[in-house]
Amino acid sequence: MSELKIRVLIVDDDPDQLALTERSLTSYNFEVRTHRSSLGVSNLVRTTAPDLVLLDVNIPALSGDKVLALARQQAPEHTRFVLYSASDESKLRALALAAGADGYLSKSTQGADLARKLERLHKRPRVAAGT
Repeated sequence: MSELKIRVLIVDDDPDQLALTERSLTSYNFEVRTHRSSLGVSNLVRTTAPDLVLLDVNIPALSGDKVLALARQQAPEHTRFVLYSASDESKLRALALAAGADGYLSKSTQGADLARKLERLHKRPRVAAGT
């Protein structure tokens, strides 16, 4: 990986999952910021301009797919949104497609596998809405 760290915002209401994912990505040289609520994500995305936003799908107050729709409006062009869930993969894939996410990952994906997948998502060109 290059000198420039990939900046990731992880949004998850589960403190244990949040800490595990943060530790994992930090050990692979990602710059990680965490947030435990769906509230305030749009503002955080606007002010911190992360490269990737890892959004828990099943978060109280506003689900990850709804947060994505709101936060995307405030995000810089380069920001990629990834839905993150322990849900069935086929349901997660369908939700990511419907919500316009740039990708989806199972919460069982950790360590080097998670880092590799996020690096690939970061490098992949963003598909314009409606294409």
